[in-house]
This record gives sequence, C-alpha cells and structure tokens, in this order.
Amino acid sequence: MIEKKYILKKLGNLFLHLLFWCLVLLFFTYFFGAESKNYSDTLSFSIFLMPITIATTYVSIYKLIPEYLITKRYLLFVLYSFYTLIISGYLIMVSIFFSFIYLAHFEYNAMNPVTKNILFVAIAVYLVVILVSAFKLLKLNLKHTEKAKSLETKILETQLKLKEQELNYLKMQIHPHFLFNTLNTMYGFALKKADETPEMILKLSNLLDYLLYQVDKPFVPLVTEINHIKDYIELEKMRFNNALKINFNHNNISKTIKIAPMLLLPFIENSFKHGSLQHGVLNINIDLNCNEENIDFKIKNSYNKPKTASNGIGLENIKKRLDLVYKNNYNLTISDNEGVFKISLNLNNK
Repeated sequence: MIEKKYILKKLGNLFLHLLFWCLVLLFFTYFFGAESKNYSDTLSFSIFLMPITIATTYVSIYKLIPEYLITKRYLLFVLYSFYTLIISGYLIMVSIFFSFIYLAHFEYNAMNPVTKNILFVAIAVYLVVILVSAFKLLKLNLKHTEKAKSLETKILETQLKLKEQELNYLKMQIHPHFLFNTLNTMYGFALKKADETPEMILKLSNLLDYLLYQVDKPFVPLVTEINHIKDYIELEKMRFNNALKINFNHNNISKTIKIAPMLLLPFIENSFKHGSLQHGVLNINIDLNCNEENIDFKIKNSYNKPKTASNGIGLENIKKRLDLVYKNNYNLTISDNEGVFKISLNLNNK
C-alpha cells in the first residue's frame, strides 16, 4: 500500500513537470515567434533550446540551492553558479548558431529576428530558471518553517509534560510525619476507647481523600481548601491537646474563588512540624483574606531558631509549585525573628 502511494506520488510529480515544460515550450514559441511568420522554424528553435533551459533549471533547484545556498555555503554557491552561467551561456550561443546554420541556411536575414539577439534568448532562458528557483526557495522555506513549528510544538509538549510531572511530584511532597503522628494518636485514643476516635478517623479519611484524589485537579474552590485545613487543625488539636493555641481567621470566602489544591495546607503543616513550644504551648495564628482578584494568606508560629540550620524541602517545594502555577503572579515573604516564624503569601487570582 505504501509503495503504491509512493509510485502514484512520483507519477503525479512527473506529470506536473511534463505539463510545466510543455507550457514553457509554448511560451518560447510565442516569445521567439513575435516578429516571425515561420512558426515551424520558431518551434524547432524552441525545442532545441528546451534541454538547455531544463538542465540549467534542474541544476539550480536540485544542486545549487539545496546543497550550497540553503546550507549557507555561499562561496561555493557563487562559484558553481558562475560555472553554470558560463556553460549555459555557451549552449545558448550554440542554439543561435543552430538557428543560423540549420534553420536559416547561413542566411542572416532569414533568421528569426528575436533569435538574432543573444540577450533576448538569454533573458527567456534565465527568466524560467529564476522563476522556478524562486518557487523552489519558497517551497523550501515553507517546509523549513513547518518543520521548525513542528519541532517547537514537540519541545513545548515535552516541556509541558515535564512540568506536569514535576508539579504532580511536588504535590505529593507533604511530609508523612503528620500521618504517622495522627495514627499514633488514634492508636492511643483507641486504647483508651475515647469518644473522639470515630470523629478523628472521619476527619483523617476526608483529609486523605483530598490529598490523594483532589490534588490532581488544577484548581479547587478555596472553601474546599479551607474545610480541609479545618480538619487538619482539628486533628492536630487532638494530638497536642492543651499544648496548642491556634487561631484561624477567615471571613466571607466566596464559593467562586479558586486556588491550586494543597497550596495553603503545606504552610500550616510546616508550622506544626517546625514550630516550637514556648512556655509549654505552640502558638499559631492564621489569617486569610481574599476577593475575586487577590488571596492574602498570613501565618505565624512560635519558633526557636536551631543552632544548626537545616534547609528542609517543604518550603522549597511550595516555592517551586508557586513558580509553576502562579508564575509572576504571587509574592511570598518568609521571616523569622524574635521567636516568631512568619509567612506571607499574596496571590493574584485573576
């Protein structure tokens, strides 16, 4: 099937070439017969000139242009073009002698008036060569443009896939210590047969559902993120008991406002993981304000700077996610002083 298509394509190209050269022959016959009544001699001269025109044209479009001009080997292009011009010019002179000897029988006055002038003959030949060469250049340029666009599209698709993979990886980088600590707390509650155990299991189930399934969505309603933050806080309250003092302030959150899933929760998770007890209490304050265009999120917690600084991957991963999802549309500031660790995040939500 493929060979059949290939053969049909080649036959189609051959037919187009033959049709084109037939039209060129008609042009030559009309052009050289402008001031002559002997159309038989004009046709014979045109036929004699055709191989010269065809050879010069094919050398230009299949050798000079693709191998030297397109590849930017300009010196060789000029050199071989000059050789081609000399040889074709010589053959054009031969065609004029053909007209003089065989058609006019050595009688100059009997020659076709147009064929007496080498300039007119050369113009006719090189006009065809130039037009076909220009068409070839245009065709090669369009082919190169399509190839470049196709390559650019493939590169962009590859980059997009890599970014999606990186984003999915970063979404899953929530520290597992919370899960382990919560399970340990639940185990302790279960041993005591505490009444809070079923509620704790339900909240953990909802949170895990959000972590595992909702995270694949590009955006979720902000209220959904807030509800899961509340579940997370309630679980931590059960674990810390009286050693936690937390305030979560948020008012009049519109259901139409959306946010990337799991974007705020890691900041809160980080405050529990790296926050320090002061006077036996971990203090955390969270403020969330937003409108249709901006989301303003602030969190601060009690913090004792360790003697040995360690660069955790949590906040770095969050920064990478922000760069991928909210590139140039967010402002994040992090500071720690006077026993307080502060994070301020502003998102342009347009």
